[in-house]
Amino acid sequence: MRLWTVPLALLLLGVGGCAAPVAHLRSEGTQVSAAPAVPGAPAPSAARRPPPIDPAELAAKLAAIQPQWPRSRYPVAPAARHINCRRVKCVALTYDDGPGGYTGQLLDILARHHARATFFVLGQKVAEDGPHTLRRMVTEGHEIGNHTWSHAQLTALSDAGIRGELGRTQGIVHHVTGRWMTLMRPPYGATNKRVAAVAHRKGLAQILWDVDTMDWRDRDSLIVTQRATSVTPGSVVLMHDIHSTTVEAAAQVLDLLALRGYTFVTLSELYGGPLIPGRVYAGEAGPAGR
Repeated sequence: MRLWTVPLALLLLGVGGCAAPVAHLRSEGTQVSAAPAVPGAPAPSAARRPPPIDPAELAAKLAAIQPQWPRSRYPVAPAARHINCRRVKCVALTYDDGPGGYTGQLLDILARHHARATFFVLGQKVAEDGPHTLRRMVTEGHEIGNHTWSHAQLTALSDAGIRGELGRTQGIVHHVTGRWMTLMRPPYGATNKRVAAVAHRKGLAQILWDVDTMDWRDRDSLIVTQRATSVTPGSVVLMHDIHSTTVEAAAQVLDLLALRGYTFVTLSELYGGPLIPGRVYAGEAGPAGR
């Protein structure tokens, strides 16, 4: 029986299409001539070349049609607002101990009211919750503060323990959002010179409050609403987004305060810029609560 042999180049042409065999032939040193010009056809013109592709635009288009295409890792915050709280009635609503199961609902309510707040998060909760909630906070203009890793009473810890509680939470929030927090709230409002010294070294101002809703004790949305609206211009209101009754009160709190002419601001907006690391801030209206 006679065996038929087929040249390798022809086999590649039949299987691989056009581009691959040309490259193969060139790699073997075979000369490949250009296609003959068509008589009467216009010469190639620079004006006929496609416009240069913007790499950023191309990446955005690829990300839109391919979910697996790599996107920017970190969220983008809206432009900073310039609010003079010396002239405008401002109030800072703050929420501790999240993110939790009700935080998304609270963010929905704040978005409907075009209100911004400050969230003092626990590193442990961030690790459990994942990146979505914190990234949403950033993109919707809220501020994120450090509330330690495990809600430990810092004054009962060694200096190394204080550094660990604050440092681990700094690290995970930066990993998720790309931002270094500049505010911290000591659990239970418990602070001293040692806590202040560690906070100073880590670039964190200490934030307390002047309006305490006691929502952790009184799980009643009406009581929370009454206490949260007992503010004066410059107040810092303490609440917890891990309680359903607090989140249920949020819309009413926002409506009542808006009727009184209040603007809902983050803590940095309230104080008009960066705060001094280590120093205690407790609202403009009165002494700190515990």
